This record gives sequence, structure tokens and C-alpha cells, in this order.
Amino acid sequence: MAVWDLSARHSRGRNYKAEFASCRLEAVPLEFGDYHPLKPITVMESKTKKVSRKGSTSSTSSSSSSSMVDPLSSVLDGTDPLSMFAATADPAATDSSRKRRDRDENSVVGSDFEPWASKRGEILARYTTTEKLSINLFMGSEKGKGTVTSAMSEKVRTRLEELDDFEEGSQKELLNLTQQDYVNRIEELNQSLKDAWASDQKVKALKIVIQCSKLLSDTSVIQFYPSKFVLITDILDTFGKLVYERIFSMCVDNRSVLPDHFSPENVNDTAKETCLNWFFKIASIRELIPRFYVEASILKCNKFLSKTGISECLPRLTCMIRGIGDPLVSVYARAYLCRVGMEVAPHLKESLNKNFFDFLLTFKQIHGDTVQNQLVVQGVELPSYLPLYSPAMDWIFQCISYHAPEALLTEMMERCKKLGNNALLLNSVMSAFRAEFIATRSMDFIGMIKECDESGFPKHLLFRSLGLNLALADPPEGDRLQILNEAWKVITKLKNPQDYINCAEVWVEYTCKHFTKREVNTVLADVIKHMTPDRAFEDSYPQLQSIIKKVIAHFHDFSVLFSVEKFLPFLDMFQKESVRVEVCKCIMEVFIKHQKEPTKDPVILNALLHVCKTMHDSVNALTLEDEKRMLAYLINGFIQMVSFGRDFEQQLSFYVEARSMFCNLEPVLVQLIHSVNRLAMETRKVMKGNHSRKTAAFVRACVAYCFITIPSLGGIFTRLNLYLHSGQVALANQCLSQADAFFKAAISLIPEVPKMINIDGKMRPSESFLLEFLCNFFSTLLIVPDHPEHGVLFLVRELLNVIQDYTWEDNSDDKIRIYTCVLHLLSAMSQETYLYHIDKVDSNDSLYGGDTKFLAENNKLCETVMAQILEHLKTLAKDEALKRQSSLGLSFFNSILAHGDLRNNRLNQLSVNLWHLAQRHGCADTRTMIKTLEYIKKRSKHPDMGHLTELALRLPLQTRT
Repeated sequence: MAVWDLSARHSRGRNYKAEFASCRLEAVPLEFGDYHPLKPITVMESKTKKVSRKGSTSSTSSSSSSSMVDPLSSVLDGTDPLSMFAATADPAATDSSRKRRDRDENSVVGSDFEPWASKRGEILARYTTTEKLSINLFMGSEKGKGTVTSAMSEKVRTRLEELDDFEEGSQKELLNLTQQDYVNRIEELNQSLKDAWASDQKVKALKIVIQCSKLLSDTSVIQFYPSKFVLITDILDTFGKLVYERIFSMCVDNRSVLPDHFSPENVNDTAKETCLNWFFKIASIRELIPRFYVEASILKCNKFLSKTGISECLPRLTCMIRGIGDPLVSVYARAYLCRVGMEVAPHLKESLNKNFFDFLLTFKQIHGDTVQNQLVVQGVELPSYLPLYSPAMDWIFQCISYHAPEALLTEMMERCKKLGNNALLLNSVMSAFRAEFIATRSMDFIGMIKECDESGFPKHLLFRSLGLNLALADPPEGDRLQILNEAWKVITKLKNPQDYINCAEVWVEYTCKHFTKREVNTVLADVIKHMTPDRAFEDSYPQLQSIIKKVIAHFHDFSVLFSVEKFLPFLDMFQKESVRVEVCKCIMEVFIKHQKEPTKDPVILNALLHVCKTMHDSVNALTLEDEKRMLAYLINGFIQMVSFGRDFEQQLSFYVEARSMFCNLEPVLVQLIHSVNRLAMETRKVMKGNHSRKTAAFVRACVAYCFITIPSLGGIFTRLNLYLHSGQVALANQCLSQADAFFKAAISLIPEVPKMINIDGKMRPSESFLLEFLCNFFSTLLIVPDHPEHGVLFLVRELLNVIQDYTWEDNSDDKIRIYTCVLHLLSAMSQETYLYHIDKVDSNDSLYGGDTKFLAENNKLCETVMAQILEHLKTLAKDEALKRQSSLGLSFFNSILAHGDLRNNRLNQLSVNLWHLAQRHGCADTRTMIKTLEYIKKRSKHPDMGHLTELALRLPLQTRT
């Protein structure tokens, strides 16, 4: 390398104010008038002569109309093609189609109707058994294989014989099945049905459905019957869908497609014959229960035969159910009929109502001798038997009450009263009727509950159903307290903790919704009283969690919530750690969501510190990273909402306490460091930069807090950035020695930066992150004054030594990019006045005042750094590295052009050499080189830049060969 003249200046002088002024956009005066950039554009219709078209008249006027028109409509002469088609359509046909569509839309069940699918999972989970089950499996028939019938009558007779063969014993009984085995066998039958249908074995498919339907007459394991009903009706639904789609597909040919809302006149004869054939096959089934269920499953197919088919079929099927003797089997058959009825003809409410009133007439059979004898044989108590009716009865009531007038609902209530206010019936009424209907008549229902027959169905379940309704709709205001008193009289007398908590859980929401913290405190105290003996709360964590969620959902003012005396003792019942943490998370989520203003309320702070401490202490070596992030987010949300106003010392004391409590969550410690730094800056703002002895000591305490806390963090770039940030805060508060300590700590930490770091679970190279950090660091070092005992630019020298000793990747140029940034820094440091300063902190431009010794040291560092860059460029003179050499050479050239004093002959010659180096092997981008040269020529026209004219003449453009 050439020996540089130390007396020569390498960095050009900068007039930052003039440069800012020259870079500003030129201000152009604008006469607004009516113009505004956000005002909609007005299209003016210009009436000029144009080629006439059929049905239009041409205008010869060239005057402009001020009316606003749509440019797209003007192309169509104001005619909308869709409007034209509508105008030419038959008005009568349009009107009739509209009426039909409206009628169809009104007949469709709305989204406010809870579908059967939502109840399915709950029934399967609730009604289980450990007893052994049995099932009859269809074994198939070899009869008739290998013969071909030529006449249709022979074919029908053969199929009827196959059905007879099935009913006479082509099945196998499987005994001693567990519940899961039974479910698996039912699923196998469902798949067998689909396979048989797909292979065009329609009779086999029908046999499977008949066989499954027969299972619904079996009540040998009575506790499992509701779940069995769900499983079997799934198969019936599949069968009904397959038959309907088969017949519907027969109505489609190449010439026409059957519309969704078709009439029987649109159905061809082949499809009608096939549909009738299915109904005839089903009519030949001998047993009542399979014949009913299979016909109900294809009820929708009546649409292919006649308009009144479904309305005629529903009453007949309703009457068929009267022949079913077992009341449990009967009520589920009625539920299935209501279900298919609501799907295919929800407007036929009269038939559904008849089904319901039939049910009421036979309801007393539940308490008959036949049922009692059956329960004795199976060893089932009445309180366990009656809830088996609930899914079916709730569904029937839901179907009947859907969009029903008040008069019908009142009539149903009267009929229930005539039946002696049976508890089971009353419970279904309250479960199915609209919540508003129940809420407005709450006192009437309480009277019915008091008088009802409790046989087998306890009153507390009725109060629970009432409470569920009152959570959705409000009762009359004058009745609210009386309702709560009447309900709680019954609930508080319950001895069984599980029964008690199931009811209390529901009524807590009613209490929170309509009453004050006094009543809520009374309810919580009663829950603690019932659930504490024998640690009963351990079996009821879900219900207790639900109570907490309901309380905090209605009490968003946490000062009121924590003043509820029994709230914290209630939390103490959550002894299981995982449950306790979940509850704490719920509390913190509500606090963060609803706490709008910072707080210093000691009640809130003490309570939430306890809650956050509980979450923090749950962290261990097995805790997932996602869980840690979630907990840290909640704790940080709390920390950010704590403010003691101008009492900064109390605020710092809180942060000190928080650091000791949450030391295992790194994101919380990071938040605390940022909070303390912000506290120091707020102090500076209050004092307007002029610290007193007291505030200076306080700020130094804040700085010490950060300096002590940062080393405890694990992430190396987290530590580096916090050292830099905290050093900047210390510098802003005139804590110069503390700022130096932060910057030295950051410099000493750089050698520890690993080659690869973990980013969101993936290993990534660290050099790009290190480059970003160092660039930010250089920007800060510009304004850091030199320490009087450590020499000129001591921090820059230490940093350069660390960069030199750091082990960089073999094929990386990041080290040279960093050296280029160092040159930018040194150039800025050589200016008489720096680009920016910190108020009340004297930077080196003030300390040295352009001293020649300082500039000489600066130039010496520049030469050292430039030598390193040139040495690296020499190492890239290899075929595989020529492109990198060209790119770095051009980058170095641009840096010299921007920051160097090109009146220095040696620097001028170096820039010419770099220009040639960038183009030497044809690796440079010609377009970039041209733009760079144009920029140089443009700058040469500026005052004091005439020397660039000569430079431009020495920079030739080479073409690739």
C-alpha cells in the first residue's frame, strides 16, 4: 500500500444545512379553487355527433352537460343488458317465481335453529355404558346368484324373496361387545351400506338399513339407548341421502336439468317409477319399527311423486308410532320424525304439533308397571332412567316451539300443568322454549317447579334449566331478587357437592348480571362453604373455572372485583397447578383487555402481582416456548399498566420488586429494562434536561438497574441492543462514565457472538444481525465524547480491534462492509460541526474544536481501515470471486465519492483505480456505472465541486467483450 500523506485531509468538509436545503423538494404554488385530491372526479357528458345505432338517436350538439354521468353506462346508451332481459321477461312468470322463492325461503330453517349435529357429540359423550352389548350382523345371501331373470315381475319377486331371506335368519348375532366395539361395528355397517350402494347392490343396502333399524327396538342396555339412536340414525341419514340423490340423478338428462325447487311435473316417469318401487319395498317390511324408520329416512323422496306427498305421509307416520309400546323407543321415534320433518317440510307445523300432542297423551306410560318391571330387571333406578328421555324430548320441544306464536307456547304450558307439572316434561319445556318466553314468565315457572312431581327428576335440575334461560334473557326487573332468593333456597340445601356446583355455576352469571358485588360475594362465600369440606373442589375444577370466568366477564373494574371479600379465597380453591395457572391467565387477559387507564391502586397491584407470580412460578424446564411467550405477554401487559404518576421513586421500587419476582422469564426482564429506561427519560423531560442533585442520583439508580439486569439475559443480540439503548439513555442524562461502561460492555460482548443463532426455532447466520447492530453503534459513537484519560477515539479503536479479531465466514464480505461504515463514521467525526448532538452533552467537535492532532489521529485511522479494505479486495482476485470484487470495489468508490476529499491526489487516484477494478472483468452493471458517472458530472457543476470535472474525464465506461 502507498504511504499516505498524514497532513492531507481525507474527508471532505460538509455543510449539512446547505445539503439539507438542496435536497428538499421544490415548493410549487398551487391554486386549489374547486380542486381537492380526495374529491371524486366528475365525468362530463360531451354531446357530440356519433355513429347512429339501431334504437338510438344521434345528437349533433357539441355543448357539454354539467350533469354527472357514469362513463360505463354512457357506452350502453343508458341501457343495462340485465334490465333489458328483465323487461322482456313474462311479468306473470317473474311474479310467480318470486312468490315461490319467497315461500321456499320462509320454509327453510334459519340459523337461529340449533341443528341436530350440534347435539350429536354431547349425547354420545353423556350416555355411555360399561355393560356388554350385542348386535346382529348381516351375513349376505348366496341365493339367486348365477341366474338371470328376464321379466320385471320375476326380478321383483326375487328381490322380495331376498328380503324374506334376510328376515328369516341371514344374520349373525355378536355378543359381549364393549361400547367401543359396538360403535366400530356400527361404523362398519355404515361403510358396508356405502360400498353396497356403490357396487349397485341396492337390495343389500336396504337389508343393512333394515337390520340397523331393528336395533332401535332393543332396550336391553337401556343407559346406552340415546347413543345407539344417534349411531343408527346416522346410517338412516346416509341411506335417505343415497336414495334421494339416485332418483334426482335419474331426472337429469342431456336436454334438461331438474331445478332445486322442482315440482312433480318436472320429474320423468322413470324416476317416479323408481321412487314408487322404493316405497313399495319398504311397505313390505313386516316389523313396525324398521318399516317406520326406513320410510321416515326417505320422506323427502315424496317430492318426486306429488306436491302433497310429505304432508300426507307425516300424519300417517305419526299414527304408526302409536303402535310402539315401549315409551323410550316411542319418544325417540317421534324425535326422528320431527327431525326429518324439520329438514324437508318445516312449514308443516300442524303434523309436528300432532306428533307432540300424541306424545303428551302417552306420557304417563313412563310411570306404568311395564316400565317399572323393566327397570327392576336391569337394575336401573328411576333417577337414572328419566334423563334418558331428555335428548328426544328436548328435540321435540325445540321443533314445536321454533318460531311458534306465544299462544301455542302458552297452550303447551297449560297442558304440562294438566299432567301434574311433571318435572321431566317441565325441564324439556324450559330447555326448548325461547329464553325470552321463559324469562318473562320466570315466577310462573318457579310456581310450577314448586308444585311439580319430583319422582325421579330432582327440582335442582329444573332450577338449573331456568338459570340457563335467565343467563340469555332478562326477567322483569321487579322479580329479579325474588327469583334469586327462591332459586338459592333450593340450591344451598343441596348436600351433594356435584349437584350443588352444577346449579351454582349457572346462577352465578344471573347474580353478576343483575346485582352488585354484595350479592356476588354472598354467592361466592356459599360456594366456598359447600366445596371446601373433604376437598370437594378437586372434582369440580371445570365448574369453578366457569364461575371465575363469569365473574370477571361482568366486573371489568378490578378495584371493585378485588374488593369482593371472597374473590381471592375463592381462587385459593384452585390447588391443582395447571388449573390455577389457566385461571390466572383468564384474569390477566380480561385485565389487559378492559383496563384502559394505568393504575396505582394497591389492592389491584397486590392481587395481580400474586396472580402474575403464580403464572411465573409455573415455568420449569418442560414448559413450552409458546407457553412462556404467552405468560410473558400477560405479565408485560400488567407491568405496562402500572403507573405511580410523578412518584418516580415508587415506580422504580415497583420495577425492582418485579425483577425479583419474574426473573425466569426473559421477555419480562427485557420489558422491565425498557420501562426503567423510559422512566429515566421521563425524569429528564420533567427536569428539562437540567438535573438536580436528587434527580441525577435517581437517574444513575435507573442506569445501575439496567447495567445489573442485562447480563442475566440469555439472548446475545438482546444484550447487545439493550447495552446500546441503555448507553444512549445514560448519555442523554449526562451520565457519561455510565454510558462508557455500557458501550465497553457491548464491545466486549461482540467476540461472543456465535456464527449461527436461533431465530423462531431455525438456525440462521448471525453476521447480518451483527452488521445491523454495528451500524447503529457507529451512529451513537459519533456523539460520544472521548474520556480524558483514555486517549483520542478510544471506543472506536477498541471496537476496530474487536472487529479485526472476530472470526468471519470465509466467503463473507460483511467485515469490509463494516469497515466501510467505519469510514463514514470517521468522515463525520472530522467535521467542524457534527450532524446531530445530545442536549447538554459536548461531543468531540466541541471538545477538540478542529484540533490538528485530533484530525491527524482520525486520518491515521482512516488509512488503517482503507488498507484493510484494499487488502481484502486483493484476495478476491480469483475467478470465483471476481463478481464480489467488482461489487465491493464500486461500493468503496461510492463511499469515497460521498465522504472523501477528492482534491487529495492520492485519494483521487485511488478512486480511479477502484473504478477500473469494478469494470476490469466485465462483472459490473453497465447501467449502474452510467448512472454513477452521470451523477458525478451533475455534482461537478456545483460550487466547490469543479475538481469532479477532471475526475469524470478519467472514468471511462467499458463495454463487455
